[in-house]
Amino acid sequence: MAADSHPPRHSIPRILITPGEPAGIGPELLVRLAANNFPAQLLVVGDPQQLAATAQQMEIPLSLQPANLDAPRQRHQPGRLELLSVPFTRPDVAPGRPSPDNAAALVSAIKLATQSCQSGTADALVTGPIDKAVINQAGIPFTGHTELLAELTGTRDVVMLLASERLKVALLTTHLPLRQVAQAITAERLTTALQIIHHDLMRLYRIPSPRIAVCGLNPHAGEGGYLGDEEQRIIQPVLNELRQQGMSLVGPLPADSAFTPQALERCDLVLAMYHDQGLPVLKQGAGQDAVNITLGLPIIRTSVDHGTAYDLAGSGRASTDSLERAIHTAIAFSSPA
Repeated sequence: MAADSHPPRHSIPRILITPGEPAGIGPELLVRLAANNFPAQLLVVGDPQQLAATAQQMEIPLSLQPANLDAPRQRHQPGRLELLSVPFTRPDVAPGRPSPDNAAALVSAIKLATQSCQSGTADALVTGPIDKAVINQAGIPFTGHTELLAELTGTRDVVMLLASERLKVALLTTHLPLRQVAQAITAERLTTALQIIHHDLMRLYRIPSPRIAVCGLNPHAGEGGYLGDEEQRIIQPVLNELRQQGMSLVGPLPADSAFTPQALERCDLVLAMYHDQGLPVLKQGAGQDAVNITLGLPIIRTSVDHGTAYDLAGSGRASTDSLERAIHTAIAFSSPA
């Protein structure tokens, strides 16, 4: 499916959810949220035995029913989850004690969910937290959800977006050592990222004329070249060219002024040059409310903005806010205007 070719939106969106690492907090968050109302059909891709055990441990009544992707869509019924079964080798893992034996099933669940979204039998994918190290320990090369989804969908370029109610921060580079960031900032990369962001702000958020603020790389956005010249050599020329194509772009801005309340009122999204330039600001303001969204994919994918939190697994104290917001975001993106 081409990036600009998307299935029609249904009055009852069908959302697939992969709960993630069974020894982490993902399954229990989903079990707790199953009691809520959602204006969509929720289908879980996972192990029925493991989810049933989680519900029993949490003392939450839960009915698990086999899912049928060919059946008519029905709204979620509180206290009930429809399930596409992907059995684990070790469904009985203890909270906080992951097993590499389940790695293959975790990856299979992501693949099945992705294929269903690509085929149009489902409208969006919500992913729970996984542990990259555990999957690699099983001998499965794995760098993350985003990379796997890009590979499965044949997508060359994607952009990570973290969004809360009041702030959207996209990242030009993600998980790179700081010493490699400057080298990774190229005109091609920046151009592609801004085109993806502009396109998906219109497609997913239905913003007709997105306003994008772009951070500089260096302190004071380079101070006219005295503190670095990436702004003059790379960032500014790209922004000038894309402005001529009709994009509304502000920058390059010093990062310490890009996130002021006054600056944020004038933009729909901030593009940060690297991970720790933008995300600390978002997380300080959003708490557990942020959602991870992958832009550029031919499918809709949202995710929690936290990890497996093994220290909280089984305690019932982990916040459901991020997963709940990820589900509602996927529903909003999939629903008719």
